[in-house]
Amino acid sequence: MALLRTGAAAFLVTALVALSFIPSPGAAFYIPGLSPTVFREGDRVPLYVNKIFSEKSPLPYAYADLPFVCAPPKDAKKAWLNLGEVLRGDRISTSDYELVVGQDIKCQTLCTKRVLAEDAALARDFIANDYNVEWIVDNLPGATRYNLGDGQATKQWRYRAGFPLGKVKWSKSNIHNHVTIRILFQNQPGSSGGKLIVGFEVSPYSIDQGDNDSCPEDPLKVGAFQAVSDKEVDIQYTYSVQWIEDKEVTWSNRWNLYLVSTDVQIHWYSIVNSIVIMVFLAGLVALIIMRTLKKDIAIYNEEEMKDDQDEGAGWKLVHGDVFRTPRYSSLLCAILGSGVQILVMAISTIVFALLGILNPSYRGGFVSFGLFLFVFAGAFAGYYSARLYKVFRGTSWTKNAIVTATLIPGFLMTIVFLLNLFVWSKNSSNAIPFGTFFALVVMWFGISLPLSVIGAFFGQRKAAIEHPGRTNQIPRQIPEPVWFLRPRLTIVLGGLLPFAVIFIELFYILKSIWEDQYYYMFGFLSLVFVILLITCVEVSIVVTYFQLCDEDYNWWWRSFFVSSFSAVYIFLYSMVYFTKQLSIDHFVPGLIYFTNSLMICVVYGLLTGTTGFVSTYWFIRRIYSAVKID
Repeated sequence: MALLRTGAAAFLVTALVALSFIPSPGAAFYIPGLSPTVFREGDRVPLYVNKIFSEKSPLPYAYADLPFVCAPPKDAKKAWLNLGEVLRGDRISTSDYELVVGQDIKCQTLCTKRVLAEDAALARDFIANDYNVEWIVDNLPGATRYNLGDGQATKQWRYRAGFPLGKVKWSKSNIHNHVTIRILFQNQPGSSGGKLIVGFEVSPYSIDQGDNDSCPEDPLKVGAFQAVSDKEVDIQYTYSVQWIEDKEVTWSNRWNLYLVSTDVQIHWYSIVNSIVIMVFLAGLVALIIMRTLKKDIAIYNEEEMKDDQDEGAGWKLVHGDVFRTPRYSSLLCAILGSGVQILVMAISTIVFALLGILNPSYRGGFVSFGLFLFVFAGAFAGYYSARLYKVFRGTSWTKNAIVTATLIPGFLMTIVFLLNLFVWSKNSSNAIPFGTFFALVVMWFGISLPLSVIGAFFGQRKAAIEHPGRTNQIPRQIPEPVWFLRPRLTIVLGGLLPFAVIFIELFYILKSIWEDQYYYMFGFLSLVFVILLITCVEVSIVVTYFQLCDEDYNWWWRSFFVSSFSAVYIFLYSMVYFTKQLSIDHFVPGLIYFTNSLMICVVYGLLTGTTGFVSTYWFIRRIYSAVKID
């Protein structure tokens, strides 16, 4: 009952907090901690160029490095990037586009670029793969409008971040060499001449200007398009600027138009579906605790009633073996230590997201915070691993701490390094620079590893976790299990329930990762996350209890695998998503997708598996401590 009360309390508290952060349709997306930049007439507003990206390929490229666009200015400055921005392929630098507050420009030539044949072929390949360009003004990505499609005269449009690099028309690849930049602003109340930028729109055009040195003032009236093929060509790049006052959009809700309007009822359906599964499992746990266990313990503790035991009391017969040290105990300690580290990181990151610190305007924030929290959570990994290592009577806690800090991170870092070789071969901005890779290694060995050793030092100084009863010297023979309690079957079926809790929300998470959409439903995410953890607790306890009733005391590893096996279903789901939602048809982009999916599933499996193990370990110690053992 204590387990149920704790789980229910955690769910209710998180639900109340999370509900307050679920944005209602049309509500302002407020970003705490950020203050607006006030511009005045005549101020120059910098336009930054970032990268090109595509839903058809996870390989972005730095815009300033493209050989077929205007070269960056000689005094171009690279923007400082956080760790998350570097890892997601951002490469931000200044440009020659002149944006002066209040000054419209009808037509301005930026440069005339002589594009070589091989560079033109590269541009054609990017256009064929639907690459989009990302520019930034006042921390807003340049966007194109799209209509929600209701056909009404009311404003039903949203922003799609980025604008197409070009388009394919009449079997020809045409590059967008003219852009109309619209800066939407709002007059700041109480400020003389102060303006706040609330929108950044880009309308791209492809114009074949021939021998004209000046660009047309109305690009829509130009009938010819600027085509690129495998031949050398001169491309004239031009732009226009419009400053438009918008009285509807405010600075506090300017990000709302970038957020994809999803049906909130779908998220609520996901929550209801998850709650139904959680309540079903909670009923099984309550039945076990309130009826079966209570009856079994009462019968077992009464000498005159021992002969009345039914077959469901088999879990008490293995009390002398249930705490026997499992095989590969050192490996189990290291894996569970990393699982605790990931669990602390995940909970902390979601809390920061709920508080509004991690939001769409903070590019790379999720990755940056997640990595730093993971590094500093190494102390928790070392502490828990050392405590469990002491239970198994390990002899070298320092070795165990080092293995804990290097096993899983080393596995992931090796995959990242090998994958990075393929990304380097494509000259993508997504390739991790040597300096960043070195910084990751320093964070790993300079912070996470020492913290793991420190945590292990305090963990091994604590008294060993006491187990009720003694372990028999000779292991008890395990009878042949019934068919529905075979280890592989229970693991496969047990992993289905945690996956069923999250598969609807998982779709939106994958869209935000692979289709460059902003994810902002952190309230729903936190609710699903709490339900997921409770479901992992319940399914691990239920499966382990029936396993012990069948007199199989090898529960250590199985309690971990039951809830972590849902990671396998997530990987299978990612394969379905790859074939149904994405249009990736090249080797390296496909390799990037599946390798990153594999790493995500490994991290998820460690999180859920550790949650199931920790709760099951607590449950078993509680039920056996209630039994009188001679």
